[in-house]
Amino acid sequence: MTFLDMLRRAERQNGSMLCIGLDPEPARFPGAWQGDASRIHDFCAAIVEATADLAIAFKPQIAYFAAHRAEDQLEQLMATMRRLAPQVPVILDAKRGDIGSTAEQYAKEAFDRYGADAVTLSPFMGFDSVEPYLRREGKGAFLLCRTSNPGGDDLQAQRLASVPGEPLLYEHVARQAQGPWNLNGQLGLVVGATYPAEIEQVRAVAPTLPLLIPGVGAQGGDAVATVRAGWRPDAPIVVNSSRAVLYASGGDDFAAAARRVATETRDLLQAARPA
Repeated sequence: MTFLDMLRRAERQNGSMLCIGLDPEPARFPGAWQGDASRIHDFCAAIVEATADLAIAFKPQIAYFAAHRAEDQLEQLMATMRRLAPQVPVILDAKRGDIGSTAEQYAKEAFDRYGADAVTLSPFMGFDSVEPYLRREGKGAFLLCRTSNPGGDDLQAQRLASVPGEPLLYEHVARQAQGPWNLNGQLGLVVGATYPAEIEQVRAVAPTLPLLIPGVGAQGGDAVATVRAGWRPDAPIVVNSSRAVLYASGGDDFAAAARRVATETRDLLQAARPA
């Protein structure tokens, strides 16, 4: 089964486009767990258990684990997600970008050590920084394309005078991912919800690729505009919300509150699909 097949299956089974980002901050943990980095797995596992039937994907952000020397807890969490939500693919948000043997080691980290189904990558160093991940049958890779942060304009919105048509850099990345780089149908693109017009443009350039769309929730992205710009029946969108779900409550009811917000967000996204 390809990664795209996994997304489509989760979309059907859970009726969802919602990706739940797992960005654990111990300082924001509830009650007696507050500030306790040894509870990272327990906190994330409670969120996963509460939302396993609501998500198209889970997306742990590796920096939130590594900063607290919690890589072993991330390994444990990956196994927990397989047990609690076997139908939901896991995207490791690592944003790696290197070449040759180093890229091969990062691929081993993502797919062998952590068992991720897909990984986020920076394409800045070109195709040879992406290709080692594509050797893994059934695995996926999302290339940073038009990110949700304001500083993305510094490079992504610049024109490439040396490329026919002088596309913006993010348009060129989308075209490469849709075409010559997508050797085995494994690529997707990261496009921020804070730029719905750019989502629409990326979708025009890359009509069949899955889009990972962060920025809904705490970053202020418009969920309805996001779906209308990017969703297509044959090309899933994976709309990420992290803090709005994880920290819906600071009390002992945090998992129930996370489920409530995740349900509301999933239903909002589903209702926004074009008729």
